[in-house]
Amino acid sequence: MRIGNICPGTAAQVFALVQTGAAMVIDADALTSFKDDPKRLFGAIDRDDVLTPHTGEFERIFPGLLRSSPDKVTAARKAADKAGCVILLKGPDTVIAAPDGRCAVNVNAPPWLATAGSGDVLAGFVAGLIAQGMESFEAACAGVWIHGAAASAFGPGLIAEDLPGLAPAVLKQLHAARA
Repeated sequence: MRIGNICPGTAAQVFALVQTGAAMVIDADALTSFKDDPKRLFGAIDRDDVLTPHTGEFERIFPGLLRSSPDKVTAARKAADKAGCVILLKGPDTVIAAPDGRCAVNVNAPPWLATAGSGDVLAGFVAGLIAQGMESFEAACAGVWIHGAAASAFGPGLIAEDLPGLAPAVLKQLHAARA
């Protein structure tokens, strides 16, 4: 049974996946399903996992932290320390923070990324990079940059479904620039 947009089985599915030991990227309803008890989530995940909240989701699992912090960087760093994992706080200035204190701010997100489903694609980019062996913090940083570059390459009118097809060209350009 659904309650609003949240399926009560989502938290149970997250805990089942935690048992595998694989690094996870947790987004959207999976985050919101812990809004009443975020410490339960924090106690189960580890430093290789990535939480990808937008500001509304961030407020649900870290109530008051964004408002009480002087800036998003400080809030994301505190959240990473509290949760013990990588935090990817989405927005036009996406902040990626690791529990060891590393932090990066990405500002290459064009406004047309503010479209339904683009965060799901971002989570997929990050998960794909982790699955290929990239460390979680670096995968989050790279995934955010690739996401923004792909959206910039497309331009206005972007829908989330356009993004996956644009990533190979972005990666090809990066590879060519290395040579």
